[in-house]
Amino acid sequence: MKGKTAGDDETTDKYSILLPTYNEVENLPIIVWLIVKYLDGVVPFEIIIIDDGSPDGTQQVAEKLQNLYGEDRIILRPRERKLGLGTAYIHGIKHATGNYVIIMDADLSHHPQFIPKMIETQRQGSYDIVTGTRYSGDGGVHGWDFKRKLISRGANFITQVLLRPGVSDLTGSFRLYKKSILQKLIESCVSKGYVFQMEMIVRARQFNYTIGEVPISFVDRVYGESKLGGSEIIQFVKGLLYLFATT
Repeated sequence: MKGKTAGDDETTDKYSILLPTYNEVENLPIIVWLIVKYLDGVVPFEIIIIDDGSPDGTQQVAEKLQNLYGEDRIILRPRERKLGLGTAYIHGIKHATGNYVIIMDADLSHHPQFIPKMIETQRQGSYDIVTGTRYSGDGGVHGWDFKRKLISRGANFITQVLLRPGVSDLTGSFRLYKKSILQKLIESCVSKGYVFQMEMIVRARQFNYTIGEVPISFVDRVYGESKLGGSEIIQFVKGLLYLFATT
């Protein structure tokens, strides 16, 4: 485990949490409340909400949350339409004032209770990236039927065999990055959607970035519909073959 480098000062660390949203009107108030609950008074942080033109009123709820928690805590950077996860991160990171960036889903599948452990793990190992894992330690998945679990496990197994990423959960999307590292990875990635998170870790391995893992409990969304469908699975297979051929 690598030690702290000269110039590291935990007292000046700030964490920018990127929350891309699309039709999360029920979930957004809860996830924001939970983030504040687990981080307020622990570390300096901001929540950057990137709403992609949700027709269900998510943006209006985000504005109310900003009024409640303050403009320094809730940053609104909406877009007119759904443009993809990768571009949402590019858009959000431009407005991030923290030296660390946390990416997570807004649908309550990623519980903010794990963020302090991710921060602690990063500081202990001075990792470039800390990723949440469902497939190591006491991590797990709750709320999925057998078919969904089989798809996820199968996808992770295939990626482990073909890409050998050095992490136990390549398809997860709950991560902490050094901001400069995230910027470089985003610039190097070409994938969209479901494959984007996978390529981020593969590229990180290529650049010899250090990666720590924290076991997490992943919970299927409580409100709204899952965005994983047949087209995403096809996209995943195509993306996997592309990464296998180019890395």
